[in-house]
Amino acid sequence: MSLGSRICDQEELGELRIKVCGQEELHKTRGDAADNRSSDRGSVRQVGPRVAVRKCYRSSWMGRTKGGVGAGAELRNIQFFGMESQQRVSESFVVIVGLGGVGSHAASMLLRSGVGRLLLVDFDQVSLSSLNRHAVATRADVGLPKALCLQKHFSSIFPECRVDAKVQLYDKSSEEEILSGQPDFVLDCIDNIDTKVALLAACVRKGLKVFSAMGAGARADPTRIRVADLGESSTDPLSRVVRYRLRKDHGIDGGIPVVFSFEKPKVKLLPFKGSPGEEENPSDYQIVPGFRVRIIPVMGTIPAIFGQVMASYVLTQLAGLRVHTEPIVNLDLNHYRILHQRLIEHEELLYGSAEDVLVDVEEVIYIVKELWHGRSARDQSSKYVGRKMWRSINELMLLRWDREKPASVSNLILLNFKEAEVHESTTIANIKKEEPIFYGMVMGVLRRAIMDYMLE
Repeated sequence: MSLGSRICDQEELGELRIKVCGQEELHKTRGDAADNRSSDRGSVRQVGPRVAVRKCYRSSWMGRTKGGVGAGAELRNIQFFGMESQQRVSESFVVIVGLGGVGSHAASMLLRSGVGRLLLVDFDQVSLSSLNRHAVATRADVGLPKALCLQKHFSSIFPECRVDAKVQLYDKSSEEEILSGQPDFVLDCIDNIDTKVALLAACVRKGLKVFSAMGAGARADPTRIRVADLGESSTDPLSRVVRYRLRKDHGIDGGIPVVFSFEKPKVKLLPFKGSPGEEENPSDYQIVPGFRVRIIPVMGTIPAIFGQVMASYVLTQLAGLRVHTEPIVNLDLNHYRILHQRLIEHEELLYGSAEDVLVDVEEVIYIVKELWHGRSARDQSSKYVGRKMWRSINELMLLRWDREKPASVSNLILLNFKEAEVHESTTIANIKKEEPIFYGMVMGVLRRAIMDYMLE
């Protein structure tokens, strides 16, 4: 069923009037409440300083049928994304592999946000220890396969979504079955290295969009969670191993978005203890060969946040809403001051004065970090991370993109010294003619600065 058909019927229509930023918008909705207009009409409830909703028509939007309820559940998303973008979300198909603390929360929010079809994959069962981090499991679900547990609860939360569940382990033999049907996104929430690497490699090989969760266990600080390319997650131990295995076994070097934490693990794996009187052999206790037996202590909030981050990332991608994730730039204030001073010296050398330098150190931080991610405009790859970025900054400088305009926040690019010398010897017209892709990229980045600083 399409989003449009969930929102309105061919029969009698009610109205939902929503005031956004002072402008009243009229939405056609299902019509049960239309019969009650005389009793409720004109009642306005203030939801916040920017939005007011006519109370009587809120119930009209929600409706009393399956279709009406679906529309009501997606109301906030429609207001946020817009009708056409939410329609794309509603028509999308997402596969989630691994349904523990991370995967269950990601799946739950994708469901609540109106994704039209979900495939849930996990071989494991809900245990008592799962309850500190699982999105929906209760005591009554202990012993139930995680995939079936989610499917059961999801049917009562948003029955309009098609939810398929597979109680199986992802491996080479199940690859075609799990990744068939042209999913719009695949979420890797697996905590086993071999299986994780196999899934990521298969998605890259098939050209499927995939988003991967790195280590969420043994951590406590939510402010250190980031989204970046796999190549930039240098501080995470699981990322390091996955990156090595993908490069060594599959020739894949980055290009996969991941959610990870900068935080070093607070606690270690718990020691393995066998039954009293028995020789300790962890492999005897493995549910599946190669899977970890020792336990990673986990505070349930962090996996939940990882899952929420994954859902947010996927939803904005599906809806076509462009979000600029915070770049992983490992520079301190002194680095930015050096770049600012280099800009001033370059202006004085080239133009005889620095009076056209219209940026301070704070704006240099924005330009270097947000616009150019601490890297040359001609090399935006993630090969320089951590201390390598510190060293690379010694060979970078800011300079004008267009020499005819002042050195402002919307006219500065970051290049290495050799690239800067070449740039100063050419013109924007030549770059546009000879390097149209590079020209378009730079103009797009500088356009963002114009929008962020409201220069138009």
